[in-house]
Amino acid sequence: MTTKILPVIMAGGSGTRLWPLSRTQYPKQFLKLSPDGSTLLQATLLRLKNLDCAEPIIICNEEHRFLAAEQMREIGVKAKIILEPEGKNTAPAITLAALYQAQTNTSKDDHLMLVLAADHVITEQDRFEQSIHHAVELAQKNKLVTFGIVPTHAETGYGYIEKGIAELSGFEVKRFVEKPDLETAQQYLDSQQFLWNSGMFMFKADVYLNELQKYALDIYTSCQTAMQNTQPDLDFVRIDKAAFSECRSESIDYAVMEKTTDAVVVPLDANWNDVGS
Repeated sequence: MTTKILPVIMAGGSGTRLWPLSRTQYPKQFLKLSPDGSTLLQATLLRLKNLDCAEPIIICNEEHRFLAAEQMREIGVKAKIILEPEGKNTAPAITLAALYQAQTNTSKDDHLMLVLAADHVITEQDRFEQSIHHAVELAQKNKLVTFGIVPTHAETGYGYIEKGIAELSGFEVKRFVEKPDLETAQQYLDSQQFLWNSGMFMFKADVYLNELQKYALDIYTSCQTAMQNTQPDLDFVRIDKAAFSECRSESIDYAVMEKTTDAVVVPLDANWNDVGS
Protein backbone atom coordinates (compact mmCIF):
# COMPACT_ATOMS: atom_id res chain seq x y z
CA MET A 1 0.00 0.00 0.00
CA THR A 2 1.35 3.40 -0.94
CA THR A 3 0.66 6.58 1.00
CA LYS A 4 -0.40 9.61 -0.97
CA ILE A 5 -1.16 13.11 0.24
CA LEU A 6 -4.69 14.26 -0.55
CA PRO A 7 -4.67 18.07 -0.65
CA VAL A 8 -7.92 19.60 0.61
CA ILE A 9 -7.98 23.32 -0.16
CA MET A 10 -10.48 25.46 1.73
CA ALA A 11 -11.34 28.27 -0.69
CA GLY A 12 -14.71 29.38 0.66
CA GLY A 13 -13.67 32.58 2.40
CA SER A 14 -15.32 35.87 1.49
CA GLY A 15 -12.13 37.93 1.89
CA THR A 16 -13.77 40.67 3.96
CA ARG A 17 -10.49 41.70 5.63
CA LEU A 18 -8.99 42.74 2.30
CA TRP A 19 -11.86 44.96 1.11
CA PRO A 20 -12.06 46.85 -1.24
CA LEU A 21 -9.46 44.88 -3.23
CA SER A 22 -11.23 41.67 -2.24
CA ARG A 23 -15.00 41.53 -2.73
CA THR A 24 -17.75 38.99 -2.10
CA GLN A 25 -17.86 37.95 -5.75
CA TYR A 26 -14.06 38.01 -6.08
CA PRO A 27 -12.47 37.23 -2.69
CA LYS A 28 -8.74 37.36 -2.00
CA GLN A 29 -7.93 33.70 -2.69
CA PHE A 30 -8.71 34.36 -6.38
CA LEU A 31 -6.59 37.52 -6.60
CA LYS A 32 -3.04 37.63 -7.99
CA LEU A 33 -1.34 38.45 -4.70
CA SER A 34 1.48 35.84 -4.73
CA PRO A 35 5.09 36.94 -5.29
CA ASP A 36 5.23 34.84 -8.51
CA GLY A 37 2.18 36.54 -10.01
CA SER A 38 -0.21 33.63 -9.47
CA THR A 39 -3.39 33.87 -7.45
CA LEU A 40 -3.30 32.73 -3.82
CA LEU A 41 -5.35 29.63 -4.70
CA GLN A 42 -3.02 28.74 -7.57
CA ALA A 43 0.06 29.28 -5.40
CA THR A 44 -1.37 26.98 -2.72
CA LEU A 45 -1.61 24.14 -5.26
CA LEU A 46 1.70 24.88 -7.00
CA ARG A 47 3.38 24.68 -3.58
CA LEU A 48 2.61 20.93 -3.59
CA LYS A 49 4.34 20.14 -6.89
CA ASN A 50 7.25 18.20 -5.33
CA LEU A 51 5.03 16.09 -3.04
CA ASP A 52 3.37 12.78 -3.94
CA CYS A 53 -0.22 14.03 -4.09
CA ALA A 54 -3.53 12.60 -5.23
CA GLU A 55 -5.99 14.77 -7.18
CA PRO A 56 -6.84 17.65 -4.86
CA ILE A 57 -10.25 18.52 -3.46
CA ILE A 58 -11.22 22.18 -3.41
CA ILE A 59 -14.07 23.36 -1.22
CA CYS A 60 -15.63 26.62 -2.33
CA ASN A 61 -18.87 28.54 -2.49
CA GLU A 62 -21.36 27.80 -5.24
CA GLU A 63 -20.99 31.30 -6.73
CA HIS A 64 -17.20 30.93 -7.10
CA ARG A 65 -17.24 27.55 -8.86
CA PHE A 66 -16.28 28.80 -12.32
CA LEU A 67 -13.57 31.09 -10.91
CA ALA A 68 -12.00 28.12 -9.12
CA ALA A 69 -12.31 25.82 -12.14
CA GLU A 70 -10.80 28.39 -14.50
CA GLN A 71 -7.86 29.05 -12.19
CA MET A 72 -7.15 25.31 -11.98
CA ARG A 73 -7.25 25.09 -15.79
CA GLU A 74 -4.76 27.97 -16.09
CA ILE A 75 -2.10 26.05 -14.12
CA GLY A 76 -2.95 22.63 -15.53
CA VAL A 77 -4.24 21.15 -12.27
CA LYS A 78 -7.24 18.83 -12.27
CA ALA A 79 -9.28 18.96 -9.06
CA LYS A 80 -12.61 17.90 -7.64
CA ILE A 81 -14.56 20.92 -6.43
CA ILE A 82 -17.06 20.41 -3.62
CA LEU A 83 -19.62 23.22 -3.60
CA GLU A 84 -20.85 24.51 -0.26
CA PRO A 85 -24.37 25.97 -0.50
CA GLU A 86 -23.39 28.22 2.43
CA GLY A 87 -20.32 28.73 4.61
CA LYS A 88 -20.36 26.73 7.84
CA ASN A 89 -16.77 27.23 9.04
CA THR A 90 -13.93 24.71 8.82
CA ALA A 91 -15.26 21.61 10.64
CA PRO A 92 -18.16 20.93 8.22
CA ALA A 93 -16.04 21.83 5.18
CA ILE A 94 -13.31 19.37 6.17
CA THR A 95 -15.95 16.77 7.03
CA LEU A 96 -17.42 16.97 3.53
CA ALA A 97 -13.97 16.33 2.05
CA ALA A 98 -13.28 13.43 4.44
CA LEU A 99 -16.62 11.80 3.65
CA TYR A 100 -16.07 12.29 -0.08
CA GLN A 101 -12.64 10.67 0.24
CA ALA A 102 -14.10 7.74 2.19
CA GLN A 103 -16.83 7.26 -0.45
CA THR A 104 -14.64 7.49 -3.53
CA ASN A 105 -11.34 5.86 -2.50
CA THR A 106 -11.55 2.56 -4.36
CA SER A 107 -7.78 2.04 -4.53
CA LYS A 108 -5.61 0.41 -1.91
CA ASP A 109 -3.81 3.71 -1.37
CA ASP A 110 -3.74 5.14 2.13
CA HIS A 111 -4.47 8.85 1.77
CA LEU A 112 -3.43 11.49 4.27
CA MET A 113 -5.57 14.60 4.02
CA LEU A 114 -3.50 17.78 3.93
CA VAL A 115 -5.91 20.60 4.76
CA LEU A 116 -4.74 24.01 3.58
CA ALA A 117 -6.30 27.45 3.38
CA ALA A 118 -6.32 28.99 -0.11
CA ASP A 119 -5.22 32.44 1.07
CA HIS A 120 -1.82 31.90 2.71
CA VAL A 121 1.55 33.02 1.35
CA ILE A 122 4.54 30.75 2.08
CA THR A 123 7.84 31.62 0.44
CA GLU A 124 10.33 29.12 1.94
CA GLN A 125 9.41 26.10 -0.18
CA ASP A 126 12.07 23.69 1.21
CA ARG A 127 11.07 24.33 4.80
CA PHE A 128 7.40 23.95 3.93
CA GLU A 129 8.06 20.55 2.34
CA GLN A 130 10.18 19.49 5.32
CA SER A 131 7.32 20.23 7.73
CA ILE A 132 4.93 18.26 5.51
CA HIS A 133 7.25 15.23 5.63
CA HIS A 134 7.41 15.51 9.43
CA ALA A 135 3.61 15.65 9.56
CA VAL A 136 3.31 12.53 7.37
CA GLU A 137 5.26 10.49 9.95
CA LEU A 138 2.84 11.53 12.68
CA ALA A 139 -0.36 11.24 10.63
CA GLN A 140 0.61 7.69 9.67
CA LYS A 141 0.58 6.93 13.42
CA ASN A 142 -3.08 8.06 13.51
CA LYS A 143 -2.29 11.47 14.99
CA LEU A 144 -4.26 14.60 14.09
CA VAL A 145 -1.54 17.02 13.06
CA THR A 146 -1.80 20.77 13.05
CA PHE A 147 0.95 23.09 11.83
CA GLY A 148 2.16 25.76 14.22
CA ILE A 149 3.93 28.79 12.78
CA VAL A 150 7.16 29.70 14.57
CA PRO A 151 6.33 33.23 15.78
CA THR A 152 8.50 36.17 14.72
CA HIS A 153 6.94 38.79 17.00
CA ALA A 154 4.28 39.29 19.68
CA GLU A 155 1.17 39.00 17.50
CA THR A 156 -2.33 39.61 18.93
CA GLY A 157 -4.21 38.67 15.74
CA TYR A 158 -3.61 34.89 15.88
CA GLY A 159 -4.53 32.08 18.22
CA TYR A 160 -1.61 30.17 19.76
CA ILE A 161 -0.73 26.53 20.42
CA GLU A 162 1.32 25.56 23.47
CA LYS A 163 3.81 22.76 22.85
CA GLY A 164 3.74 19.69 25.10
CA ILE A 165 5.99 16.62 25.11
CA ALA A 166 8.12 16.11 21.98
CA GLU A 167 6.94 13.37 19.64
CA LEU A 168 9.04 12.54 16.55
CA SER A 169 9.52 15.90 14.79
CA GLY A 170 6.50 17.47 16.48
CA PHE A 171 4.98 17.98 19.91
CA GLU A 172 1.85 16.90 21.68
CA VAL A 173 -0.59 19.81 21.82
CA LYS A 174 -0.67 21.00 25.43
CA ARG A 175 -3.46 23.51 24.74
CA PHE A 176 -4.93 25.92 22.22
CA VAL A 177 -5.26 29.51 23.40
CA GLU A 178 -7.35 32.36 22.00
CA LYS A 179 -5.91 35.56 20.55
CA PRO A 180 -3.99 37.18 23.46
CA ASP A 181 -3.44 40.77 24.48
CA LEU A 182 -0.01 42.26 23.69
CA GLU A 183 1.51 41.57 27.12
CA THR A 184 0.45 37.91 27.03
CA ALA A 185 1.64 37.56 23.41
CA GLN A 186 5.07 38.84 24.48
CA GLN A 187 5.17 36.26 27.31
CA TYR A 188 4.30 33.53 24.81
CA LEU A 189 7.06 34.71 22.47
CA ASP A 190 9.66 34.90 25.26
CA SER A 191 8.84 31.41 26.54
CA GLN A 192 9.49 29.80 23.11
CA GLN A 193 6.81 27.23 24.02
CA PHE A 194 4.08 28.69 21.80
CA LEU A 195 3.37 28.62 18.06
CA TRP A 196 0.85 30.57 15.98
CA ASN A 197 -2.22 28.55 15.02
CA SER A 198 -2.03 28.33 11.21
CA GLY A 199 -5.30 26.55 10.43
CA MET A 200 -3.45 23.86 8.42
CA PHE A 201 -3.82 20.16 9.25
CA MET A 202 -2.91 16.61 8.25
CA PHE A 203 -4.66 13.35 9.21
CA LYS A 204 -6.23 10.21 7.83
CA ALA A 205 -9.84 10.78 6.78
CA ASP A 206 -11.15 7.90 8.91
CA VAL A 207 -9.21 9.05 11.99
CA TYR A 208 -10.71 12.53 11.69
CA LEU A 209 -14.22 11.16 11.13
CA ASN A 210 -13.92 8.84 14.16
CA GLU A 211 -12.90 11.76 16.39
CA LEU A 212 -15.66 13.94 14.95
CA GLN A 213 -18.25 11.28 15.80
CA LYS A 214 -16.93 11.25 19.37
CA TYR A 215 -16.98 15.01 19.92
CA ALA A 216 -19.41 16.53 17.39
CA LEU A 217 -21.74 13.79 16.22
CA ASP A 218 -24.33 16.29 15.00
CA ILE A 219 -21.87 17.79 12.49
CA TYR A 220 -20.93 14.32 11.26
CA THR A 221 -24.58 13.32 10.83
CA SER A 222 -25.60 16.52 8.99
CA CYS A 223 -22.64 16.29 6.61
CA GLN A 224 -23.14 12.57 6.03
CA THR A 225 -26.79 13.19 5.08
CA ALA A 226 -25.72 16.05 2.78
CA MET A 227 -23.13 13.84 1.06
CA GLN A 228 -25.57 10.96 0.51
CA ASN A 229 -27.45 13.03 -2.03
CA THR A 230 -24.57 14.48 -4.03
CA GLN A 231 -25.05 15.42 -7.67
CA PRO A 232 -21.98 15.26 -9.92
CA ASP A 233 -21.80 18.18 -12.36
CA LEU A 234 -18.61 18.13 -14.49
CA ASP A 235 -15.78 18.54 -11.95
CA PHE A 236 -18.20 19.89 -9.35
CA VAL A 237 -19.81 17.93 -6.51
CA ARG A 238 -23.11 19.42 -5.41
CA ILE A 239 -24.28 18.39 -1.96
CA ASP A 240 -27.80 18.34 -0.51
CA LYS A 241 -28.54 21.98 0.30
CA ALA A 242 -31.40 21.33 2.76
CA ALA A 243 -29.41 18.76 4.77
CA PHE A 244 -26.30 20.97 4.91
CA SER A 245 -28.32 23.99 6.03
CA GLU A 246 -29.15 22.02 9.20
CA CYS A 247 -25.45 21.71 10.10
CA ARG A 248 -24.16 24.08 12.75
CA SER A 249 -21.25 26.37 11.94
CA GLU A 250 -18.11 25.37 13.85
CA SER A 251 -14.33 25.48 13.50
CA ILE A 252 -12.33 22.25 13.47
CA ASP A 253 -10.42 23.59 16.50
CA TYR A 254 -13.54 23.78 18.66
CA ALA A 255 -15.21 20.68 17.22
CA VAL A 256 -12.26 18.26 17.35
CA MET A 257 -8.72 19.54 17.85
CA GLU A 258 -9.22 21.04 21.33
CA LYS A 259 -10.96 17.87 22.57
CA THR A 260 -9.03 14.98 21.02
CA THR A 261 -6.18 13.32 22.92
CA ASP A 262 -4.33 12.66 19.64
CA ALA A 263 -3.55 16.24 18.57
CA VAL A 264 0.08 17.01 17.74
CA VAL A 265 1.70 20.14 16.34
CA VAL A 266 4.52 20.33 13.80
CA PRO A 267 6.44 23.63 13.74
CA LEU A 268 6.46 25.47 10.42
CA ASP A 269 9.11 28.14 9.89
CA ALA A 270 8.69 28.96 6.20
CA ASN A 271 8.00 32.71 5.99
CA TRP A 272 4.23 32.25 6.31
CA ASN A 273 1.75 35.06 5.95
CA ASP A 274 -2.00 34.94 6.42
CA VAL A 275 -2.79 37.72 3.95
CA GLY A 276 -5.18 40.06 5.71
CA SER A 277 -5.02 43.75 5.03
